[in-house]
Amino acid sequence: MSNSFLTPTQQKSKKKNYLIMGALTLLIVITFIISMNTGVIKLTPIEVLRTIFGQGDAQQQLILFEFRLPRIVLAVLVGMGLAISGAILQGISKNALADPGILGINAGAGLAVMLYISFFPSTKAVPVYLLPVLAFVGSGITAILIYTLSYRRHEGITPMRLILTGIAVAAGISSAMIVLTLRLSPENYQFVATWLAGSIWGSNWRFVVSLLPWLLILLPFVYSKSRVLNVLNLGEITAVGLGASIERERRWLLAASVGLAGASVSVSGGIGFVGLIAPHLARQLVGAKHQFLLPTTALLGGLLVLMADTIGRSIFEPSEIPAGIVVAILGAPYFLYLLARLKE
Repeated sequence: MSNSFLTPTQQKSKKKNYLIMGALTLLIVITFIISMNTGVIKLTPIEVLRTIFGQGDAQQQLILFEFRLPRIVLAVLVGMGLAISGAILQGISKNALADPGILGINAGAGLAVMLYISFFPSTKAVPVYLLPVLAFVGSGITAILIYTLSYRRHEGITPMRLILTGIAVAAGISSAMIVLTLRLSPENYQFVATWLAGSIWGSNWRFVVSLLPWLLILLPFVYSKSRVLNVLNLGEITAVGLGASIERERRWLLAASVGLAGASVSVSGGIGFVGLIAPHLARQLVGAKHQFLLPTTALLGGLLVLMADTIGRSIFEPSEIPAGIVVAILGAPYFLYLLARLKE
């Protein structure tokens, strides 16, 4: 909508939303810089700057370009993917508790990746670019299963039934994954244990390249559906009256959500609650219009995972706490808070 057709209040709100997104971008940049200086081997800000412009020594270039930068970029991309996936699920289900981790979609992606890894002699043999595809297949099958079990012919899908079905399916998949660990070699078991905890383990540029195409295709597609998500939030009767093909749009958006979650999980492991927290915070900051909600959610998700990974690497040096555990420390109480609000 052109600014000439907006009321002064709407123009003010729009300007505020852009300022919020600008502030979040600045916070990501600041955290990015701090993260580049975080690690067992310290690099001062001056050394980082000199290394970026090609003036650092061989060790500094190796640390920054081959270890830290890929991991930092991956953390931001993973956070964006998981956050937007959660925003889609909350939008199409009208369920405030919808999240790819809570609903079991992340677990399905993890099971597919783990099945593949369990039949390989070494994790180094796993084709990196195949991991997101496998995760998409696993998360897609899980999403279909949850949708089918939650659906009732005359009732459709209720938010509480969806969340309970997702939790049950996730528990079953987690049990299957525990059984599968019995056949893993010590090397692969260590990898899977780290993966399940939600660690940004794919810390090289190949993993960035394997994830990036999924985001470059799916994020613009989801943003193009902003108006559809806005209409779906008005309720099914209103949406049909406005000409929306509800089931078709839901299927496309669900496929996008599954793709984003699966691709993100394939390179980061089971990081939960990002898709729950980021959309809720974004809604409080910029409101429910998805034209602003989706970009803000993406920025919050990237910031959250980047901060969690940076804190996890720095708090107990030289040991690391997986980013998934740091996010869970924040996310679990927030989930209980939302659950209590829904019961009121």
